[in-house]
Amino acid sequence: MTLHYMPGFGNDFETEALPGALPQGQNSPQRCAYGLYAEQLSGSPFTAPRESNERSWLYRIRPSVKHTGRFARIDLPYWKTAPHIVDHGLPLGQLRWDPVPIPDEPLTFLTGMRTITTAGDVYTQVGMAAHVYLVTAPMVDEVFYSADGELMIVPQTGRLSLFTELGLMEIGPGDIAVVPRGMKVKVAPLGGPSRGYVCENYGAKFTLPGRGPIGANCLANPRDFKTPVAAFEDRDTPHRLVVKWCGGFHATEIGHSPLDVVAWHGNYAPYKYDLRTFSPVGAILFDHPDPSIFTVLTAPSGEEGTANVDFVIFPERWMVAEHSFRPPWYHLNIMSEFMGLIYGQYDAKERGFVPGGMSLHNCMLPHGPDADAFEKASTAELKPVKLTNTLAFMFETRFPQQLTEFAASLPTLQDDYLDCWKGIAKKFDGTPGVK
Repeated sequence: MTLHYMPGFGNDFETEALPGALPQGQNSPQRCAYGLYAEQLSGSPFTAPRESNERSWLYRIRPSVKHTGRFARIDLPYWKTAPHIVDHGLPLGQLRWDPVPIPDEPLTFLTGMRTITTAGDVYTQVGMAAHVYLVTAPMVDEVFYSADGELMIVPQTGRLSLFTELGLMEIGPGDIAVVPRGMKVKVAPLGGPSRGYVCENYGAKFTLPGRGPIGANCLANPRDFKTPVAAFEDRDTPHRLVVKWCGGFHATEIGHSPLDVVAWHGNYAPYKYDLRTFSPVGAILFDHPDPSIFTVLTAPSGEEGTANVDFVIFPERWMVAEHSFRPPWYHLNIMSEFMGLIYGQYDAKERGFVPGGMSLHNCMLPHGPDADAFEKASTAELKPVKLTNTLAFMFETRFPQQLTEFAASLPTLQDDYLDCWKGIAKKFDGTPGVK
Protein backbone atom coordinates (compact mmCIF):
# COMPACT_ATOMS: atom_id res chain seq x y z
CA MET A 1 0.00 0.00 0.00
CA THR A 2 1.32 3.43 -0.94
CA LEU A 3 1.11 5.86 1.96
CA HIS A 4 0.43 9.54 1.44
CA TYR A 5 1.77 12.45 3.46
CA MET A 6 1.35 16.21 3.74
CA PRO A 7 4.57 18.27 3.69
CA GLY A 8 5.56 20.96 6.16
CA PHE A 9 6.60 21.42 9.78
CA GLY A 10 4.03 22.79 12.23
CA ASN A 11 1.51 23.51 9.49
CA ASP A 12 -2.20 23.77 10.07
CA PHE A 13 -3.26 20.67 8.16
CA GLU A 14 -6.67 19.34 7.15
CA THR A 15 -7.44 15.87 5.83
CA GLU A 16 -10.39 13.49 5.55
CA ALA A 17 -10.62 9.78 4.78
CA LEU A 18 -14.26 10.08 3.66
CA PRO A 19 -15.55 12.94 1.50
CA GLY A 20 -17.33 15.63 3.46
CA ALA A 21 -16.29 14.27 6.87
CA LEU A 22 -14.44 17.48 7.75
CA PRO A 23 -16.74 20.36 8.75
CA GLN A 24 -16.10 23.65 6.97
CA GLY A 25 -16.19 27.05 8.62
CA GLN A 26 -16.49 25.76 12.18
CA ASN A 27 -14.99 23.17 14.52
CA SER A 28 -17.96 21.77 16.42
CA PRO A 29 -21.20 21.59 14.44
CA GLN A 30 -24.42 20.49 16.12
CA ARG A 31 -24.31 17.27 14.09
CA CYS A 32 -21.16 16.02 12.38
CA ALA A 33 -21.24 14.23 9.04
CA TYR A 34 -21.45 10.41 9.09
CA GLY A 35 -22.55 10.48 12.74
CA LEU A 36 -19.02 11.35 13.87
CA TYR A 37 -18.07 13.02 17.16
CA ALA A 38 -15.98 16.20 17.31
CA GLU A 39 -13.10 16.17 19.81
CA GLN A 40 -10.17 18.48 20.43
CA LEU A 41 -6.70 17.20 21.33
CA SER A 42 -4.62 19.96 22.94
CA GLY A 43 -0.84 19.81 23.13
CA SER A 44 -0.53 23.20 24.84
CA PRO A 45 -2.59 25.24 27.29
CA PHE A 46 -5.54 27.02 25.67
CA THR A 47 -3.94 30.38 26.51
CA ALA A 48 -0.54 29.65 24.96
CA PRO A 49 0.52 32.36 22.47
CA ARG A 50 -0.81 31.78 18.97
CA GLU A 51 2.65 30.93 17.59
CA SER A 52 3.11 28.14 20.16
CA ASN A 53 -0.50 26.99 20.53
CA GLU A 54 -0.89 23.32 19.58
CA ARG A 55 -4.22 21.65 18.98
CA SER A 56 -6.08 19.49 16.49
CA TRP A 57 -9.77 18.82 15.97
CA LEU A 58 -10.59 15.15 15.43
CA TYR A 59 -13.80 13.77 13.92
CA ARG A 60 -14.11 10.22 15.12
CA ILE A 61 -16.48 7.27 15.34
CA ARG A 62 -16.50 7.38 19.14
CA PRO A 63 -15.14 10.08 21.48
CA SER A 64 -12.12 9.15 23.58
CA VAL A 65 -14.25 8.85 26.72
CA LYS A 66 -15.48 5.62 25.13
CA HIS A 67 -11.89 4.42 24.82
CA THR A 68 -11.45 4.02 28.54
CA GLY A 69 -12.90 1.76 31.15
CA ARG A 70 -11.64 0.72 34.56
CA PHE A 71 -7.84 0.83 34.34
CA ALA A 72 -5.57 -1.77 35.89
CA ARG A 73 -1.87 -1.29 36.57
CA ILE A 74 0.44 -3.37 34.40
CA ASP A 75 4.16 -3.87 34.61
CA LEU A 76 6.63 -3.05 31.85
CA PRO A 77 9.73 -3.57 33.96
CA TYR A 78 12.35 -2.39 31.50
CA TRP A 79 10.72 0.99 30.72
CA LYS A 80 11.87 3.49 33.35
CA THR A 81 10.95 7.13 33.94
CA ALA A 82 12.79 10.03 35.60
CA PRO A 83 13.44 10.60 38.38
CA HIS A 84 15.03 7.17 38.42
CA ILE A 85 18.29 6.84 40.34
CA VAL A 86 19.65 3.40 41.20
CA ASP A 87 22.85 2.26 42.84
CA HIS A 88 24.10 0.29 39.87
CA GLY A 89 27.65 0.10 41.19
CA LEU A 90 29.43 1.47 38.12
CA PRO A 91 32.04 4.14 38.80
CA LEU A 92 31.70 7.58 37.26
CA GLY A 93 33.01 7.66 33.74
CA GLN A 94 32.45 7.68 30.01
CA LEU A 95 30.48 4.67 28.79
CA ARG A 96 29.96 2.83 25.52
CA TRP A 97 27.98 -0.25 24.50
CA ASP A 98 27.92 -2.64 21.56
CA PRO A 99 24.46 -3.21 20.07
CA VAL A 100 21.80 -4.77 22.27
CA PRO A 101 21.03 -8.16 20.63
CA ILE A 102 17.56 -8.68 19.17
CA PRO A 103 16.14 -11.76 20.93
CA ASP A 104 14.18 -14.58 19.30
CA GLU A 105 11.20 -14.14 21.64
CA PRO A 106 8.16 -12.11 20.56
CA LEU A 107 8.52 -8.51 21.73
CA THR A 108 6.21 -5.63 20.88
CA PHE A 109 7.05 -1.94 20.91
CA LEU A 110 5.91 -1.91 24.56
CA THR A 111 7.43 -5.13 25.89
CA GLY A 112 10.61 -4.57 23.85
CA MET A 113 11.40 -1.10 25.22
CA ARG A 114 14.66 -0.95 27.19
CA THR A 115 15.51 2.26 29.03
CA ILE A 116 19.19 3.20 29.03
CA THR A 117 19.13 6.61 30.74
CA THR A 118 16.68 8.98 32.38
CA ALA A 119 17.10 12.69 33.10
CA GLY A 120 15.02 15.38 34.78
CA ASP A 121 11.60 14.88 36.35
CA VAL A 122 8.45 13.71 34.58
CA TYR A 123 6.31 15.20 37.38
CA THR A 124 7.42 18.71 36.45
CA GLN A 125 7.57 17.95 32.70
CA VAL A 126 11.30 18.50 32.27
CA GLY A 127 13.99 16.17 30.97
CA MET A 128 13.96 13.03 28.87
CA ALA A 129 14.74 9.34 28.69
CA ALA A 130 16.84 7.47 26.13
CA HIS A 131 15.66 3.99 25.20
CA VAL A 132 16.53 1.15 22.87
CA TYR A 133 13.58 -0.66 21.33
CA LEU A 134 13.61 -4.30 20.18
CA VAL A 135 10.52 -5.18 18.13
CA THR A 136 9.91 -8.68 16.79
CA ALA A 137 6.10 -8.80 16.94
CA PRO A 138 3.24 -6.42 16.11
CA MET A 139 0.86 -4.86 18.60
CA VAL A 140 -2.28 -6.87 17.82
CA ASP A 141 -5.54 -5.31 18.99
CA GLU A 142 -3.46 -3.15 21.33
CA VAL A 143 -2.98 0.62 21.19
CA PHE A 144 -0.75 2.86 23.31
CA TYR A 145 -0.35 6.48 24.23
CA SER A 146 1.98 8.33 26.58
CA ALA A 147 0.80 11.20 28.76
CA ASP A 148 4.42 11.67 29.87
CA GLY A 149 5.91 13.05 26.67
CA GLU A 150 6.35 12.86 22.95
CA LEU A 151 8.26 9.92 21.47
CA MET A 152 10.97 10.39 18.85
CA ILE A 153 11.61 7.01 17.20
CA VAL A 154 14.95 6.46 15.42
CA PRO A 155 15.19 3.08 13.61
CA GLN A 156 18.65 1.52 13.27
CA THR A 157 17.74 -1.76 11.58
CA GLY A 158 14.44 -2.98 10.17
CA ARG A 159 11.32 -1.00 9.37
CA LEU A 160 8.28 -0.03 11.43
CA SER A 161 4.64 0.75 10.69
CA LEU A 162 3.16 3.41 12.96
CA PHE A 163 -0.65 3.56 12.86
CA THR A 164 -1.50 6.74 14.77
CA GLU A 165 -4.89 8.27 15.42
CA LEU A 166 -4.22 10.77 12.64
CA GLY A 167 -2.87 8.37 10.03
CA LEU A 168 -0.26 5.82 8.97
CA MET A 169 3.51 6.26 8.72
CA GLU A 170 6.33 3.89 7.78
CA ILE A 171 9.95 4.48 8.80
CA GLY A 172 13.29 2.70 8.47
CA PRO A 173 16.98 3.39 9.10
CA GLY A 174 17.72 6.99 8.13
CA ASP A 175 14.22 8.17 9.11
CA ILE A 176 12.76 9.45 12.36
CA ALA A 177 9.16 9.76 13.49
CA VAL A 178 7.65 11.82 16.30
CA VAL A 179 4.41 10.80 18.02
CA PRO A 180 3.00 13.64 20.16
CA ARG A 181 2.13 13.35 23.82
CA GLY A 182 -1.34 11.88 24.28
CA MET A 183 -1.66 10.50 20.75
CA LYS A 184 -2.59 6.85 20.32
CA VAL A 185 -0.38 4.61 18.20
CA LYS A 186 -0.08 0.97 17.18
CA VAL A 187 3.38 -0.24 16.10
CA ALA A 188 4.30 -3.24 13.94
CA PRO A 189 7.58 -4.42 12.38
CA LEU A 190 7.68 -4.62 8.58
CA GLY A 191 9.44 -7.57 6.97
CA GLY A 192 11.36 -8.68 10.05
CA PRO A 193 12.63 -7.52 13.46
CA SER A 194 13.50 -3.90 14.11
CA ARG A 195 15.90 -2.27 16.55
CA GLY A 196 16.38 1.42 17.18
CA TYR A 197 16.42 4.25 19.65
CA VAL A 198 13.72 6.36 21.29
CA CYS A 199 13.97 9.78 22.88
CA GLU A 200 11.08 10.29 25.28
CA ASN A 201 10.82 14.06 25.68
CA TYR A 202 9.05 15.07 28.90
CA GLY A 203 9.31 18.80 28.22
CA ALA A 204 8.20 21.27 25.57
CA LYS A 205 7.72 19.63 22.18
CA PHE A 206 10.41 19.44 19.56
CA THR A 207 10.61 22.34 17.14
CA LEU A 208 12.99 23.54 14.47
CA PRO A 209 16.00 25.48 15.79
CA GLY A 210 16.45 29.09 14.76
CA ARG A 211 18.90 29.50 11.91
CA GLY A 212 20.20 32.92 12.98
CA PRO A 213 22.80 34.26 10.55
CA ILE A 214 22.50 31.08 8.43
CA GLY A 215 19.32 32.64 7.10
CA ALA A 216 16.26 31.09 5.51
CA ASN A 217 17.65 27.81 4.14
CA CYS A 218 19.65 24.66 4.99
CA LEU A 219 19.71 22.44 8.06
CA ALA A 220 16.30 20.72 8.32
CA ASN A 221 13.97 22.38 5.84
CA PRO A 222 10.27 22.44 6.83
CA ARG A 223 9.00 21.00 3.55
CA ASP A 224 10.85 17.71 4.20
CA PHE A 225 8.76 16.88 7.26
CA LYS A 226 5.80 14.65 6.38
CA THR A 227 2.52 14.30 8.27
CA PRO A 228 0.16 11.42 7.44
CA VAL A 229 -3.26 11.84 5.86
CA ALA A 230 -6.33 10.64 7.73
CA ALA A 231 -6.83 6.88 8.03
CA PHE A 232 -9.06 4.97 10.42
CA GLU A 233 -10.16 1.55 11.69
CA ASP A 234 -13.84 0.71 12.10
CA ARG A 235 -13.41 -2.52 14.03
CA ASP A 236 -15.81 -3.61 16.76
CA THR A 237 -13.49 -6.22 18.25
CA PRO A 238 -11.88 -6.42 21.70
CA HIS A 239 -8.88 -4.11 22.08
CA ARG A 240 -6.54 -3.16 24.90
CA LEU A 241 -5.52 0.45 25.46
CA VAL A 242 -2.29 1.03 27.40
CA VAL A 243 -1.54 4.45 28.88
CA LYS A 244 1.77 5.66 30.32
CA TRP A 245 1.11 8.26 33.02
CA CYS A 246 3.76 9.63 35.43
CA GLY A 247 5.94 6.58 34.87
CA GLY A 248 3.20 4.03 35.51
CA PHE A 249 1.48 1.84 32.95
CA HIS A 250 -2.28 1.36 32.95
CA ALA A 251 -4.41 -0.86 30.72
CA THR A 252 -8.11 -0.99 29.98
CA GLU A 253 -10.17 -3.32 27.81
CA ILE A 254 -12.55 -1.85 25.25
CA GLY A 255 -14.76 -3.37 22.55
CA HIS A 256 -13.46 -1.54 19.50
CA SER A 257 -10.39 0.03 17.90
CA PRO A 258 -9.67 3.54 19.21
CA LEU A 259 -7.89 4.40 15.93
CA ASP A 260 -11.17 5.73 14.58
CA VAL A 261 -10.45 9.31 13.45
CA VAL A 262 -12.10 9.75 10.04
CA ALA A 263 -11.04 13.38 9.53
CA TRP A 264 -8.97 15.98 11.34
CA HIS A 265 -7.48 19.44 11.10
CA GLY A 266 -4.92 21.31 13.18
CA ASN A 267 -1.22 21.55 13.97
CA TYR A 268 -0.83 18.93 16.73
CA ALA A 269 0.10 15.91 14.65
CA PRO A 270 2.63 13.11 14.18
CA TYR A 271 5.32 13.45 11.54
CA LYS A 272 8.28 11.70 9.95
CA TYR A 273 11.52 13.07 8.53
CA ASP A 274 14.20 11.63 6.26
CA LEU A 275 17.54 12.52 7.89
CA ARG A 276 19.23 12.26 4.48
CA THR A 277 17.45 15.47 3.46
CA PHE A 278 19.27 17.44 6.20
CA SER A 279 21.43 20.08 4.51
CA PRO A 280 24.64 20.42 6.58
CA VAL A 281 26.30 23.78 7.03
CA GLY A 282 29.90 23.84 8.21
CA ALA A 283 33.36 25.39 8.03
CA ILE A 284 34.54 26.07 4.47
CA LEU A 285 37.89 27.60 5.37
CA PHE A 286 39.23 26.59 8.80
CA ASP A 287 38.28 25.08 12.18
CA HIS A 288 35.57 22.63 13.15
CA PRO A 289 32.18 24.19 13.98
CA ASP A 290 30.31 23.49 17.19
CA PRO A 291 28.13 20.35 16.92
CA SER A 292 25.06 22.56 17.42
CA ILE A 293 25.33 23.35 13.70
CA PHE A 294 23.96 19.82 13.12
CA THR A 295 20.80 20.25 15.22
CA VAL A 296 17.74 18.81 13.47
CA LEU A 297 15.17 19.48 16.21
CA THR A 298 15.29 21.16 19.60
CA ALA A 299 12.97 21.05 22.60
CA PRO A 300 13.32 24.37 24.47
CA SER A 301 13.69 24.53 28.24
CA GLY A 302 12.50 28.06 28.93
CA GLU A 303 16.08 29.24 29.39
CA GLU A 304 17.31 31.02 26.29
CA GLY A 305 19.81 28.93 24.32
CA THR A 306 19.66 25.94 26.69
CA ALA A 307 17.65 23.00 25.38
CA ASN A 308 15.65 20.48 27.33
CA VAL A 309 16.69 18.12 24.51
CA ASP A 310 18.55 18.66 21.24
CA PHE A 311 18.46 16.06 18.49
CA VAL A 312 21.73 16.34 16.58
CA ILE A 313 23.00 14.24 13.66
CA PHE A 314 26.36 13.72 11.99
CA PRO A 315 25.50 12.88 8.37
CA GLU A 316 27.42 12.51 5.14
CA ARG A 317 29.32 15.72 4.39
CA TRP A 318 32.42 17.21 2.84
CA MET A 319 35.45 18.04 5.03
CA VAL A 320 37.40 20.90 3.48
CA ALA A 321 38.83 23.00 6.32
CA GLU A 322 42.42 24.15 5.80
CA HIS A 323 45.23 23.80 8.40
CA SER A 324 42.60 22.45 10.82
CA PHE A 325 41.97 19.39 12.94
CA ARG A 326 38.79 18.20 11.23
CA PRO A 327 37.15 15.67 13.61
CA PRO A 328 35.30 16.94 16.70
CA TRP A 329 37.76 18.39 19.17
CA TYR A 330 38.33 17.27 22.76
CA HIS A 331 35.90 18.91 25.12
CA LEU A 332 33.91 18.93 28.35
CA ASN A 333 30.28 19.92 28.05
CA ILE A 334 27.64 21.09 30.49
CA MET A 335 25.15 19.19 28.32
CA SER A 336 24.93 15.41 28.65
CA GLU A 337 25.26 13.44 25.41
CA PHE A 338 23.66 10.10 24.57
CA MET A 339 24.96 9.04 21.17
CA GLY A 340 24.01 6.27 18.75
CA LEU A 341 25.28 5.09 15.38
CA ILE A 342 22.67 4.20 12.76
CA TYR A 343 25.08 3.10 10.03
CA GLY A 344 28.65 3.51 8.84
CA GLN A 345 31.60 4.78 10.91
CA TYR A 346 31.75 7.86 13.11
CA ASP A 347 34.79 9.96 12.20
CA ALA A 348 35.94 10.59 15.79
CA LYS A 349 36.01 6.89 16.71
CA GLU A 350 38.10 4.66 14.46
CA ARG A 351 37.11 1.42 16.18
CA GLY A 352 34.70 0.09 18.81
CA PHE A 353 31.72 2.28 17.96
CA VAL A 354 29.57 0.18 15.65
CA PRO A 355 26.07 0.56 14.14
CA GLY A 356 23.46 -0.16 16.80
CA GLY A 357 25.91 0.80 19.53
CA MET A 358 25.63 3.76 21.88
CA SER A 359 27.72 5.91 24.18
CA LEU A 360 27.08 8.20 27.13
CA HIS A 361 29.22 11.23 27.93
CA ASN A 362 27.62 12.92 30.89
CA CYS A 363 27.88 16.49 32.10
CA MET A 364 31.51 17.67 32.45
CA LEU A 365 33.10 14.33 31.59
CA PRO A 366 35.81 14.80 28.92
CA HIS A 367 35.58 13.07 25.56
CA GLY A 368 36.75 13.37 22.00
CA PRO A 369 38.63 11.50 19.27
CA ASP A 370 40.30 8.21 20.15
CA ALA A 371 44.06 7.89 19.76
CA ASP A 372 43.89 6.39 16.26
CA ALA A 373 41.51 9.07 15.01
CA PHE A 374 43.71 11.82 16.47
CA GLU A 375 46.86 10.51 14.82
CA LYS A 376 45.14 10.01 11.50
CA ALA A 377 43.56 13.47 11.49
CA SER A 378 46.78 15.16 12.68
CA THR A 379 48.86 13.77 9.82
CA ALA A 380 46.35 13.49 6.97
CA GLU A 381 46.79 15.45 3.78
CA LEU A 382 44.25 18.25 4.05
CA LYS A 383 42.55 17.79 0.73
CA PRO A 384 38.74 17.77 0.38
CA VAL A 385 37.38 14.49 1.75
CA LYS A 386 33.78 13.35 1.68
CA LEU A 387 32.50 11.36 4.65
CA THR A 388 30.12 8.83 3.10
CA ASN A 389 27.84 6.07 4.35
CA THR A 390 27.75 7.49 7.86
CA LEU A 391 24.93 8.59 10.16
CA ALA A 392 25.32 9.13 13.89
CA PHE A 393 23.11 11.10 16.26
CA MET A 394 22.94 12.58 19.75
CA PHE A 395 20.16 13.09 22.26
CA GLU A 396 21.69 15.99 24.17
CA THR A 397 20.09 17.38 27.33
CA ARG A 398 20.82 20.01 29.94
CA PHE A 399 20.15 17.40 32.66
CA PRO A 400 22.58 14.71 33.88
CA GLN A 401 21.52 11.32 32.50
CA GLN A 402 21.09 8.60 35.11
CA LEU A 403 21.91 5.04 34.10
CA THR A 404 19.34 2.27 34.59
CA GLU A 405 20.15 -1.09 36.15
CA PHE A 406 19.48 -2.70 32.76
CA ALA A 407 22.05 -0.50 31.01
CA ALA A 408 24.63 -0.93 33.76
CA SER A 409 24.38 -4.72 33.64
CA LEU A 410 24.29 -5.15 29.84
CA PRO A 411 26.86 -7.71 28.64
CA THR A 412 27.48 -5.38 25.69
CA LEU A 413 28.89 -2.65 27.97
CA GLN A 414 32.50 -2.14 26.87
CA ASP A 415 34.78 -2.51 29.88
CA ASP A 416 37.71 -1.26 27.82
CA TYR A 417 36.12 1.89 26.36
CA LEU A 418 38.47 4.19 28.27
CA ASP A 419 41.39 2.45 26.57
CA CYS A 420 40.53 4.24 23.32
CA TRP A 421 42.34 7.28 24.75
CA LYS A 422 45.17 5.27 26.31
CA GLY A 423 47.47 5.69 23.32
CA ILE A 424 47.31 9.49 23.33
CA ALA A 425 50.95 10.41 23.83
CA LYS A 426 52.61 13.44 25.34
CA LYS A 427 53.91 15.49 22.43
CA PHE A 428 55.00 18.60 24.30
CA ASP A 429 58.40 20.03 23.46
CA GLY A 430 59.30 23.25 25.22
CA THR A 431 62.14 24.09 22.87
CA PRO A 432 61.52 27.62 21.51
CA GLY A 433 60.49 27.64 17.88
CA VAL A 434 59.48 23.96 17.76
CA LYS A 435 56.01 23.32 16.34
